[in-house]
Amino acid sequence: MKNYKNTIFYLVVTGGFTALMYWIITKGKHLEVAKTIETPASGNGSWGDFLSSMQHNFQDPLAILLAQIITIILVARVFGWIFKKIGQPSVIGEIIAGIVLGPSLLGMYFPEFSAALFPVESLGNLKFLSQIGLILFMFVIGMELDLKVLKNKANEAVVISHASIVIPFALGIGLAYFVYNRFAPEGVKFLAFSLFMGIALSITAFPVLARIVQERGIHKTKLGAIVITCAAADDITAWCILAVVIAIVKAGTFVSSLYIILLAVIYVLAMIYIVKPFLKRIGDLYGSKDTIIKPVVAIFFLVLIISSYATEVIGIHALFGAFMAGAIMPDVPKFRTIFIEKVEDVALILLLPLFFVFTGLKTEIGLINDPYLWKVTGFIILVAVVGKFLGSALAAKFVGQTWRDSLTIGALMNTRGLMELIVLNIGLELKVLTPEVFTMMVIMALVTTFMTGPALDLINYIFKTKDGVEILEPTNHNKYRVLISFGNNEKGKSLLRLANSLIKKQKNTSSITVMHLSLSDEMHTFNMDDKEKNSFYPIVEESQLLKQDITTIFKATMDIETEIADVANQGDYDLLLIGLGKSIFEGTILGKVIGFTTRIINPDRLIDKFTGKEGLFENSPFDERTRQIISKTKMPIGILIDKDLQQVKHVFIPIFSPEDSFVIDYIQKLIYNNNTKIVILDVNGYVTTNFVIKSAIDSLEQKYPNNIGLITDKTIKKEFLDQQDLMLISLESWKQLVDSRSIWLSDVPSVLILKQ
Repeated sequence: MKNYKNTIFYLVVTGGFTALMYWIITKGKHLEVAKTIETPASGNGSWGDFLSSMQHNFQDPLAILLAQIITIILVARVFGWIFKKIGQPSVIGEIIAGIVLGPSLLGMYFPEFSAALFPVESLGNLKFLSQIGLILFMFVIGMELDLKVLKNKANEAVVISHASIVIPFALGIGLAYFVYNRFAPEGVKFLAFSLFMGIALSITAFPVLARIVQERGIHKTKLGAIVITCAAADDITAWCILAVVIAIVKAGTFVSSLYIILLAVIYVLAMIYIVKPFLKRIGDLYGSKDTIIKPVVAIFFLVLIISSYATEVIGIHALFGAFMAGAIMPDVPKFRTIFIEKVEDVALILLLPLFFVFTGLKTEIGLINDPYLWKVTGFIILVAVVGKFLGSALAAKFVGQTWRDSLTIGALMNTRGLMELIVLNIGLELKVLTPEVFTMMVIMALVTTFMTGPALDLINYIFKTKDGVEILEPTNHNKYRVLISFGNNEKGKSLLRLANSLIKKQKNTSSITVMHLSLSDEMHTFNMDDKEKNSFYPIVEESQLLKQDITTIFKATMDIETEIADVANQGDYDLLLIGLGKSIFEGTILGKVIGFTTRIINPDRLIDKFTGKEGLFENSPFDERTRQIISKTKMPIGILIDKDLQQVKHVFIPIFSPEDSFVIDYIQKLIYNNNTKIVILDVNGYVTTNFVIKSAIDSLEQKYPNNIGLITDKTIKKEFLDQQDLMLISLESWKQLVDSRSIWLSDVPSVLILKQ
């Protein structure tokens, strides 16, 4: 009755008011008599009006801006992904994406499309959005700086850092002396031009350097600590020098710039002694909470905007204010992490690529159209590398570092990346650099950033040592060595229980290494120790309950799958255990039918799904990530599909092929070390007919008569499966089992799939 009344009310209200609106519009047409009504210019009827309207919509400034953002993000992500795959920082790919969309490629070969996508009048919107992205980015960079490392390791690091600034700065001024007459803009004094050339050659890309250090696994070594500290000191010093240089350029003379510098000093003192204590108090109040309430977020964003505004008005650029605002954020890792996560996604994914394209639109490779200009470009690159690379390396050697570490520091400090582009854009904006010099310097930034990875590899090759596994854990061929790689803590605990059951009574001749990898673009230098501690805390607790010693490896990487395989292969392990849980089958038919997702599928639907064309096992039983790990790993690998594995007391093992004989080694380990009860499913009779399998099983039955059982039924009851803790099966048998469309698959316990 109630639904009936609701229906009547709905019809009366909507129908009545619709009729009322129609009546008002009809009456309102009589009012047009006293007005001059403009008709559409097309005169082609409704279709012409539609086309004219659509053309107008495409040319609307907002539509153009949205089209630009869509194109920029797509192209930047594609290029970033390509360069990440070849072992280069994704920022290089994003910079090149900007150049590709600019006049160097798109504008040269598709000028009409380029003019339609990036009309001159639209570049103002793109510029301001990219500047907002840069302000947010510099805010994040300021927050990522761990000022405590400067206090702890300031002595050596500051010497190296300042040498790596002074030497290339001096060389940059020397370079300016030779190129000033030919390349300096009209009306620009030598002082301004030379100072900008100096600062452009002496900058280091702290975020790129920090991620390379993390990915190479040297962040926990003395070398890693020194180079991170050097980069932090370099960043602070370079931005302070840049602020002074901007002040001098804007004022015209050094004496005139003293007023700007004085205001800048007052600003810095106010930020340190007034704003910072205020923010610290807020951090103390809210730093322990898992989330930050919106009023607190608003306060910090206001500080960021006011700080940026103040430095822009003073005359030392808004980016310095953003950097300063980030640097004085409360020194609470959890607080900074939450805030960085709020800002970073918008800044790095949405807004920063706009800056790369805005830079690319001003970078015209076609301007370097003469062999002489390419020689000058090469000379700029040479001076930049000599100043930064050799300057840092020689300073490091002077303070007592080995030649290998000194050259490594030099190679890392020579990384310029995005920070260089920021400086160059400021120079171009202030009309201190010509488009020609700007393009040459962009090429220099790309080359010096690109060469960092190969230079480090060459240094390691020359000195015959490698970063990574060999340093973290020396090989011992006398031990049975298990490597566990986990992402989720609960899955990691299940993997540890499984590994422990394989070696429990052989701890003197066995070892377990537990590894956790994180994507490098999700890591920050100031919270790495906390992240490592939090990642391993549940695992260490579980190891103590099991009385099992473990070795831990924590690394940042651009490619988790490749890194897992590399660590496993280089470490000379005997077994790799990975726990991918639901992610193996997520979004696949198998995930729906076996019960590893939250749904339970009935047996009839199970058979229907496996007979359809979309069956998962037409090519491979795993998703792309798992396939990569399997294909790249040159050792036995076990893939645990975890359904809350708590113990390994009862194990069920189907044997469908003679090649499954290698599984018997694991049966023996489980029985000897864990007193596990094993039930073997032998539907094809290989246990009784194959000599190798039969001999091995007979031997185990004689030694452990109470631990091995044999069944030959093709139909497995649910009650039996409920009693099992684990199903252990070879990869090939697993494929056959799923292809058989057995209804009991939906009731299997946790599964360990083994590949020999």
